[in-house]
Amino acid sequence: MKNELIEIIKHKSNEVFSKVKNIREHIHQNPELSYEEFETMGYVSNVLKSLNIPHEKNIAGTGVVATIKSSIHSENDSCVGLRADLDALPIQEETQAEYASKKNGIMHACGHDVHTAILLGAAEVLNDLKEQLPKPVKLIFQPGEEKNPGGASLMIEAGCLENPKVDKMYALHVFPDMPVGKLGFKEGLYMASCDEIYITVHGKGGHGATPHQTVDSILIGAEIVTSLQQIVSRQCDPKIPCVLSFGHFEGLGATNIVPSKVYIKGTFRTMDEAWRHEALKRIVRQTEYIALAHGGSAEVEISRGYPFLENDAQLTKVLRRTAESLVGVENVEELPIRLTAEDFSFYSQKIPTCFFRLGVRNEEKGIVYGVHHPKFDIDPMALKIGTQMMTLACFEN
Repeated sequence: MKNELIEIIKHKSNEVFSKVKNIREHIHQNPELSYEEFETMGYVSNVLKSLNIPHEKNIAGTGVVATIKSSIHSENDSCVGLRADLDALPIQEETQAEYASKKNGIMHACGHDVHTAILLGAAEVLNDLKEQLPKPVKLIFQPGEEKNPGGASLMIEAGCLENPKVDKMYALHVFPDMPVGKLGFKEGLYMASCDEIYITVHGKGGHGATPHQTVDSILIGAEIVTSLQQIVSRQCDPKIPCVLSFGHFEGLGATNIVPSKVYIKGTFRTMDEAWRHEALKRIVRQTEYIALAHGGSAEVEISRGYPFLENDAQLTKVLRRTAESLVGVENVEELPIRLTAEDFSFYSQKIPTCFFRLGVRNEEKGIVYGVHHPKFDIDPMALKIGTQMMTLACFEN
């Protein structure tokens, strides 16, 4: 039955491919930032209406939740969840594509337009095959994957995993490192938690030629940045993946002016919740002590982000075998762990999940740029494979 089902889904995905491609290009042209996806929400709702798929919108602000079920499914049946994210990034697009963003400074540079189009394509195929579905399917279009506190957390708070209850869940994500036609999987721990760190150092400004009359905020800030690295290199168990990086250091003085304040911003990522909690406490304590030792002070604000993402081993193993049947064993890759973050992790903390990767790279076409790059794009053939995989996931038992 599996091979016959694959052929049916291939055929139906071919039929909807041009529509899915048009959906992706429309969403790409009309990007919206996190938690502002009102037009995108309306567009998704209109597509679902055209397919006669019942749904609700304005979930957690701009989310949409739809359910597909057969005539024999009851109200009490648990369901399979499929997730797509709606938001774009504050990036000026440089692709020169016909479907390039119409909005200055906003771009779908992380592929969420792709994810949404694929899920709408899968919705049409699943709706055609709903009488064959083992259990109902819930389609979750969520806002704000790119920005704390994470749209997934808000959707869960709004009840998206209940009524009917979701007992397993799938999502895919574009992967520009992987050629189109390939898929990637990782059982178990895959992506890291992600917390943002904001430090304000308070010193005493003054003339650079009289440093003894100042409390040098630049010097304090520099020592904080270098000293905090020891929390990772000397205080973290080497078996725990962990990284602390600072990408912003601002002290608005001059060649002969010591500023009174320095602003530092960074990110802390790991794959162990106990260590995450302890390390953040140490970051705060060590920062405050260093500033105090120099006669200054420091304020540390931690913006708690996403937890680590762990794929259910059995769910992932089964879907990987399906992927091998779809695209061939040679086109399915084992993924290494990554210290990037993804708010799908909130779902993975609640129920069994599988988050997998979709190859979108095509060097011959110049499609080689990574996510969050102003020239990011995809080979549209990835839309077809993505539609097939998200559909097939709903037929796994």
